[in-house]
Amino acid sequence: MTFSLNAHLSLLKCKTTLFFQVVGLCLFAWICQWFAQSVHSIIPGSVIGLGLLLLLLSCHWVPEKAVNKGSAWLIGDLLLFFIPPVVAMTKYQLILESYGVELIVCMLLASTSVLLGTAFVVDKLFKFERQQRLNHITSLRFQLR
Repeated sequence: MTFSLNAHLSLLKCKTTLFFQVVGLCLFAWICQWFAQSVHSIIPGSVIGLGLLLLLLSCHWVPEKAVNKGSAWLIGDLLLFFIPPVVAMTKYQLILESYGVELIVCMLLASTSVLLGTAFVVDKLFKFERQQRLNHITSLRFQLR
């Protein structure tokens, strides 16, 4: 009986944490969007928010565990965020008939450039981390001598 109760309490705690993290991320995105609009920024609020969140996580002002579950859930259900473009395709059929090929080419080029840029940055970061670990191991070996 106590195992079942502990399991339910653990599940409830996990779901509550997930809920608050998703709400916090959405609120953070909304605030950044509002800020971008209020200062008439040419940079979208979503980009400002991602940059600011990256800065906060990098400086350890926001711990990773504070956004880990919520961000993982949002990324896992990212397919839901692609439904509005499908609705837009049916609503703006005339534009797609006129400029469909150009739009598809632009989207493919943009997606490819984002994927290549991300791959490049991740590759450089992995090489940097590997070099840092090797330097650390080397320094530990010299200290042991």
